[in-house]
Amino acid sequence: MTEPEPIGVFLVDDHALFRSGVRAELERAGSAAGAGRTVSVVGEAGSVREAVAGIGHLRPDVVLLDVHMPDGGGAEVLRKTHTDWPDVVFLALSVSDAAEDVIAVIRAGARGYVTKTISGHELVDAVRRVQTGDPVFSPRLAGFVLDAFAQRPGTGAVGDPELDLLTPRERDVLRLLARGYAYKEIGSELFISVKTVETHASSVLRKTQLSNRYELSRWASDRRLV
Repeated sequence: MTEPEPIGVFLVDDHALFRSGVRAELERAGSAAGAGRTVSVVGEAGSVREAVAGIGHLRPDVVLLDVHMPDGGGAEVLRKTHTDWPDVVFLALSVSDAAEDVIAVIRAGARGYVTKTISGHELVDAVRRVQTGDPVFSPRLAGFVLDAFAQRPGTGAVGDPELDLLTPRERDVLRLLARGYAYKEIGSELFISVKTVETHASSVLRKTQLSNRYELSRWASDRRLV
């Protein structure tokens, strides 16, 4: 019986040393005995521009995609390639486990998201799974995606990318701000310090790109948060 072709993997990360380590781990673990297709690294890139060119030229099976890079990051790579080459599967591989990073890259078109604490054998398994169509997430990250895509009472419309950027605590602060509560009252209601309320409020304003409480109240009302 003819052996199946290896899964062609393209690495995107702005740290050359990390790419070298991942390449070595993938090729060692991916060639080891066991069930599943072998894995072969067919190319790599250290920037969005290099990634877009390389993916278009090589058409790999799976792209391992860093989330944060100086010239735009993983979501930007996805925006520039996912529509043109829909057969290429993207798996985010990042040091970040922040909810907003996970949600942004999944919304852009990635099939899964794993953190850089993953072992070589686990990464090979993740590559094999996403290549066959399965979504793959590091354990604690799956909940972020479920929360973002589920319709739950009081959390706004399904697929609202702006609302998805807010953490659960930021949403709590936003609701109370929109209802006219003072920072001290919000702190008492949520059992947090005024300083923490201020931090959450600043983060909400930054993420929503709004400038005052009146705008926040309208924004929250439009999403049925109040």
